[in-house]
Amino acid sequence: MTTIKVTPATGIWTVRSDDGVIVESKNALSLVEGDQPFVIYFPRKDIAMALFERTDSKTHCPHKGNAAYYSYVGQSSSIPDVAWTYESVTNPDAKAIEGYLAFYAGKVTVEQI
Repeated sequence: MTTIKVTPATGIWTVRSDDGVIVESKNALSLVEGDQPFVIYFPRKDIAMALFERTDSKTHCPHKGNAAYYSYVGQSSSIPDVAWTYESVTNPDAKAIEGYLAFYAGKVTVEQI
């Protein structure tokens, strides 16, 4: 079975698009799954959710459950399926990310400041 470890992401983490900073959080979590690079998950309370629309896209991870997707709809751009979330995590080791959003680094810039 794949090992999953969730820890607080130290410092301030941001997500930037062509519109500028769209997320900033001191409460992000870092998830490491097996030997994969870490992924930063952001709490919804730190995200301007009015700028995001739920899409019909869905995927399934055998280690975390079903993922739902969001598109960013900003002033000068929109980015389809830029973020995903697990709203009902199936693995107790990953339960802390439930409801948090992660962003595709190839579509936006996710960085620690």
